[in-house]
Amino acid sequence: MNPRPPRKPPARPSTRPAVDFAWARLADDALLDLRLCDLGLTIEGTPLEERIAQLYAELDSRGITMRPHCWLSEEWFSPDEVPGIAIPFYLAHPRLTRLEDRMMLEAEGGTRAWCMRILRHEAGHAIDTAYRLHRRQPWQRIFGKSSRPYPDFYQPRPMSRHYVLHLNSWYAQSHPWEDFAETFAVWLAPDSRWRTRYARWPALKKLQYVDELMGQLAGRRPLVRSRKRVEPLSEVRKTLREHYQAKQVRYSTDHPEVYDRDLRRLFSSSPRGKHESAATFLRRARPDLRRTVAHWTGEHPYTIDQVLQEMIARCRQLGLYCDRDRGEARQDAAVLLTVQTMNYLQNGHHRFAL
Repeated sequence: MNPRPPRKPPARPSTRPAVDFAWARLADDALLDLRLCDLGLTIEGTPLEERIAQLYAELDSRGITMRPHCWLSEEWFSPDEVPGIAIPFYLAHPRLTRLEDRMMLEAEGGTRAWCMRILRHEAGHAIDTAYRLHRRQPWQRIFGKSSRPYPDFYQPRPMSRHYVLHLNSWYAQSHPWEDFAETFAVWLAPDSRWRTRYARWPALKKLQYVDELMGQLAGRRPLVRSRKRVEPLSEVRKTLREHYQAKQVRYSTDHPEVYDRDLRRLFSSSPRGKHESAATFLRRARPDLRRTVAHWTGEHPYTIDQVLQEMIARCRQLGLYCDRDRGEARQDAAVLLTVQTMNYLQNGHHRFAL
């Protein structure tokens, strides 16, 4: 299907200034005691408004008349039987984005490009729901049965070319619904050049199917038109502290202490002269190591940080020291942390994020 010009200009985002919330000046500890429903946040007047307008313009350029409605909630999701998109509250105010970054070591969707990638993915879910696409036999032949239960964890295959690459962590491999949403997002993204990028991949067949399917839907009204808001922020009674306690548990690891042999190779138990402890060295390098391994593996930084904390604790228990070149030690530590993180993934412990 060839893109066509939009039929009408996208809605202009509000230019009114953001509300000056008193809680924005609170220290983190006091802010964490507030309930989410008491934050008083809206999408209007925030950068989210412009990003949603861009999503609508991209859909319009492909002839898709369906507009997923959006609201604020705790996390990113698109509910069953509701063709809409829930957006995490922390993206509606920079103070909350900073808090999310402190508590979870990243704010998912915190940049414009990242936010648009997730919006396109969630729009795929919403359009699937709106037109009941997953009930079609061709859809099921291409992506699999949507009735397959969602696992708590999934085991990705990083080298597979049967799936597109859009969000991190090889997310298309987790479930047929996610496979479709990821394929749709790649298809929708402006200038994605999917025909060239995936020319020799089996995943191309999925993109071609989405292209043909969206052509069939152009101009058609959705079958499901519910405007319900599921778990809106205004109804979430838990405090920010309770929210983050639960979220941190979800991204924590149950990694066993299997690092001893590798840590002893990397560090020394009887250094020559005065050297800092291996635990101190890893703590100093922690932000860079976490960022590097997150880039290499696609794993959530909080999970990587849990593995790294276990390594630091084990170095302390073993009484290890760093008595070698710091640059080489940092590089080797990044490799070790990557291996341990990948072992975690390959053992089938990759958690669902969206």
